[in-house]
Amino acid sequence: MSTTASQEQASTTMTFREAIRAALREEMDRDDDVFLMGEDVGVYGGVFEVTQGLLDEFGPERVRDTPISEQGFVGAGVGAAATGMRPVVEVMFSDFLGVPSEQIINQMAKMRYMFGGKTEMGLTIRTTEGGGMGAASQHSGTMHTWFAHFPGIKVAAPGTPTAAKGLLKSAIRSNDPVVFFEDKMIYEQEGEVPENDDFTLPIGEANVERAGEDVTVVATQRLLGESLETAEALEGDVSVEVIDPWSLYPLDTDTIVESVEKTGRLVIADESPLSYGTHAEIAMRVMENAFYSIAEPIQRVGVPDTHIPFSPPLENEVLPHGEDVRAAIERIT
Repeated sequence: MSTTASQEQASTTMTFREAIRAALREEMDRDDDVFLMGEDVGVYGGVFEVTQGLLDEFGPERVRDTPISEQGFVGAGVGAAATGMRPVVEVMFSDFLGVPSEQIINQMAKMRYMFGGKTEMGLTIRTTEGGGMGAASQHSGTMHTWFAHFPGIKVAAPGTPTAAKGLLKSAIRSNDPVVFFEDKMIYEQEGEVPENDDFTLPIGEANVERAGEDVTVVATQRLLGESLETAEALEGDVSVEVIDPWSLYPLDTDTIVESVEKTGRLVIADESPLSYGTHAEIAMRVMENAFYSIAEPIQRVGVPDTHIPFSPPLENEVLPHGEDVRAAIERIT
């Protein structure tokens, strides 16, 4: 179990966007084999301005704009990683990951295994996900559950600027492929981020963001911040422990189970469809390891099994929010 990552280190206030950019810059400074590739990552600086300025710093050999061909540039990333490079490939929206699914699922994920470990696959795929922008169904999906299902792929989905920087640096240094999901609605979220260029966070550990005694909330990405606000609002009535899992595969089951054994209650808040997904996996692991500690039914907060609407009022109705987390807590406390 991890504690607050920024303690005992010099830190500065950064947005989630700035933390991602800092991680990219630091890893490109550290290792000449690290390079960026994707649609609009160079001249335009990224559709969400994450890679802004990196082309000027590192040049077109290491910050490469690509055509609109996810199959092509993800495949090129797989090939580059197989020969010892460390590409960071940006797929603009996670909804588009189905296009290069052959390269990801059948090549990237399996190559180390099929070559008996003789080939490393130091490839990081950065992508955005989540609704809230009125971008309609093809640009608002949440896809991390899908990729956490495939052996050979690590999946990170940070909820704070600190986690974003530390996990991305670990992803880039990993010899296994990592799909790194960024919630587009929290790019402006601020937090204290360690300035140390060697700062990393382990993929496969969760972080207890807030200690509590009465109920455990496991929350990802945007819903982490909203769950922390909800916990603060309930202070004095209900003591809420909030956990950011950091990565969905590997998943730190021990930290979550330890918390539920203490509180006896669990709410899982994740902006993905409720059926057959992240909520179910976390709930089942708790059932397997802490069944006799569970005092009330496990609660899930997520997206109903529907597409994300374009209409802002309908989109707001479909997406989970802090008030849904509060309602789930109140049902079991």
